[in-house]
Amino acid sequence: MNSYQAEKIPEAKVKTLEKPPYVIAESKLHRFDSKNIIFHRVAWDSSWKGYRRMYDEKVLRMISEEKPGYSRVDFALAYASWIVHDAFEGGFSWKKIKPNRTQVDTVGIDWTKTRYEVDDPHQMSILIKRAAKLFGASLVGVCKFNRDWLYADVDVPRKFQNVIVVAVEMDADGIATSPAVPAAAATGVGYSKMAFILAGVGEFIRNLGYEAIQCGNDTALSIPLAIDAGLGELGRNGLLITPQYGPRVRLCKILTNLPLEPDKPIEFGVEEFCKKCKLCAEHCEAGAISMDNEPSFEAVCRSNNPGASKWYVHVERCYLYWCENGTDCSTCIKVCPYNVASAGEISLSPKEFWEPNQK
Repeated sequence: MNSYQAEKIPEAKVKTLEKPPYVIAESKLHRFDSKNIIFHRVAWDSSWKGYRRMYDEKVLRMISEEKPGYSRVDFALAYASWIVHDAFEGGFSWKKIKPNRTQVDTVGIDWTKTRYEVDDPHQMSILIKRAAKLFGASLVGVCKFNRDWLYADVDVPRKFQNVIVVAVEMDADGIATSPAVPAAAATGVGYSKMAFILAGVGEFIRNLGYEAIQCGNDTALSIPLAIDAGLGELGRNGLLITPQYGPRVRLCKILTNLPLEPDKPIEFGVEEFCKKCKLCAEHCEAGAISMDNEPSFEAVCRSNNPGASKWYVHVERCYLYWCENGTDCSTCIKVCPYNVASAGEISLSPKEFWEPNQK
């Protein structure tokens, strides 16, 4: 069952820092233009092989081949997992959504007309985190809005000075089947949970008389904001590594003018461990993850943003593999020792996913 030999991670000793642990080259860093996100380039960038290729292009053929983990049932689950994310209008709204029905207990009250006075930002941060956990957040942090992480083509008013960053744990057994389709279902459920959490926390903020901009992968870069908010560190696989779940999380955030106390960044040895481990790079089907011993400041493709010291992921290769696989891939999450330490299983077959008693 456990077909990957995971490195043993050192006992996590989380330290709080005054500044984020990443290293920036100011002369090279610039705000990233969202048109260069790999999924956007599919529509306009004719200079690369992924132009106008969709990663569902081989799905029907794959189903007909009856490959385990790529059945009609598997794909039905994966497509169902995105329904709240894709259909819920309130998930990523910058404004209050008007309900399509009126409840008796809300008639006559417009909570947005008056502002709840916040005398203690520390206490307000505690309340926001409790609300986010109630709505389903696995981890919550707060940071000041560093506008280096705002997309270059997006304008956000200066009054939005705080960011609430949420991490949502993904199903461990689903991710353990990667690159098979149940792993994609675990990803989709993560995104659908994000939409509900964002809508709930955003409305909570508006009901206090403040403003909220709810964001998934849009508007600003999630990973550096999550690092700023003390949720984790950046790994070799280009993902946030959290002490609790490793990289097995989805990220979202809310920009707000609600007075909040920021959290401090943390450090628990991820970069030094990643220098030696390299499991994600060894098992990447696309060859998209760097095997270099040291991180660098240099991007490897147009969908990277240069200027930060890290291992840059060749996401063009990643996307092209998705097109061959018929769905997305989470193998770099699955094999990460920080994930294994929390998930228990390194690898599951699709049969073991669907029939847990077969484990």
